[in-house]
Amino acid sequence: MDERFYWLGFSAFSGVGPIKFRKLFDKFKSAEKAWNANSEELKLVIGDSLTVKFENFRKTFSVDNYSKVLTCKGVTFTCLMDKEYPKLLKQIKNPPFVIYFKGDIDVFKNDKTIGVVGTRKITQYGKEVTGEFTKNLVDAGFTIISGLAFGVDAVSHQTAIENDGQTIAVLGSGVDLCFPLSNRAIYNSIVEKSGAVVSEFPIGESPSRGSFPSRNRIIAGLSLGVLVTEGAEDSGALITAEYAFENKRKVFAVPGPITSTLSKGPFKLISKGAKLVTSVEDILKEFIILSDPELVEGQKSKIKTTRLAQALAKRAIQSSKFKNLTKEERKILDILQNEDLGFDQIVRKSKINASNLGSILSMMEIKGMIKSINNNLYSIHF
Repeated sequence: MDERFYWLGFSAFSGVGPIKFRKLFDKFKSAEKAWNANSEELKLVIGDSLTVKFENFRKTFSVDNYSKVLTCKGVTFTCLMDKEYPKLLKQIKNPPFVIYFKGDIDVFKNDKTIGVVGTRKITQYGKEVTGEFTKNLVDAGFTIISGLAFGVDAVSHQTAIENDGQTIAVLGSGVDLCFPLSNRAIYNSIVEKSGAVVSEFPIGESPSRGSFPSRNRIIAGLSLGVLVTEGAEDSGALITAEYAFENKRKVFAVPGPITSTLSKGPFKLISKGAKLVTSVEDILKEFIILSDPELVEGQKSKIKTTRLAQALAKRAIQSSKFKNLTKEERKILDILQNEDLGFDQIVRKSKINASNLGSILSMMEIKGMIKSINNNLYSIHF
């Protein structure tokens, strides 16, 4: 049996990750020798309890049968030793020793890759920003990397698909399992025509709490840089950004309205050294992609920054008009801090009686706290 299939066998054993596999490989000089080593030799490397678990595992596990199941499911794998293994991912600390994927392996040939990540609880502002940046990055030839989660991930994948771009979804489960199931259409589109879904976890393995940080490190590892478009201060997207910082990859953050809790993540990253970006040109310049004047003109972002500029230019929170608020006024401002909403939406979220809400909103407009904007939406007035 080929050496790389022993790598595959170890990847299917949950007790051995990149660090332990490296120790085994360094000791035995090949995965095959490590796989066939006796218990005493194994104990010196991975300890007594894990050796017992591994010996029980290899007694019943057939690498040959496992590889046949992969083929039946349309799943391929690549090892760290293979020339097809993604070059950028190989450069990170403790890269996965095996990567499973469904889709087109040629997607890894594009050297221009960028992670686009953010909150699952995306606002309308976040959708517009993520969509515009992703579209322009695709137009500039980038492959979009994300995690197939709700919110920013889904928007970035879908936008890449709709604009005939390539995208890679990194999963916290086996590549044969779509999670969340509601993103099945995106998953299928990626596999069938727009790139690949990848994972370091064996097929059939469901996502767990600990699998998502591992997933995030691969997103960062596959990317020249990571863009965070919207996220709270404790957003999982910041974990991806931290991995990018750790591996000397570029980190970009889109500033949002200062009143929004979903702007705190990007602002936190900016304070740590991420580059503040308001157009795709800001990103392309970092990769020296704008050296051609025609490309500069062709890749200008059309991102709408009116509200963003207002938010950054004003210091509304310090204004006297936001002091001595009533309970209802505070509730309404809390609701509006992330996005503009219509009257019925405010009724539903605030649970304030509609007849009372009308007079409260009118008084807040008089006080200059809020304003009516297009399509009968209400917005905090900076």
